[in-house]
Amino acid sequence: MSDIFLVVAAGACRVALPVAQLEAVTDAGDIAALPVAEPAMVGVATVRGETLPVISLARLLDTDASRDPGVFVLVNAGGTRICLAVEDAETLSRGDVLPLPPDGATPWARAVLRDGEALVPLLDLEALAERLAATGRAS
Repeated sequence: MSDIFLVVAAGACRVALPVAQLEAVTDAGDIAALPVAEPAMVGVATVRGETLPVISLARLLDTDASRDPGVFVLVNAGGTRICLAVEDAETLSRGDVLPLPPDGATPWARAVLRDGEALVPLLDLEALAERLAATGRAS
């Protein structure tokens, strides 16, 4: 059985997010910058009436973003709500989850999704939430 994923663009990367963990996809709003230890955290924003940490997915993936974030994707990672700033939410895709290739080039992914002929990394949202908790910045 295949699952449904949202494929998003962040800089030169495309990654998949499980729809089951998505709460909202909305136009990017204002981000209030904060001095934080986590380099991927660009600040906080109010999304659906709640102030949430905003993670630049391009910074997290260590890729250059050619455009400003145009979309916020609100995810729930094991009870931690996070706002991901991405350039674009491209498409919903149904596919099978496959094991990571053995090259280890995607340490932030937990698997890959076959999207047509391409393999798209599946972002490990739980590891992201743990990383934020370790820096004391997750709610």
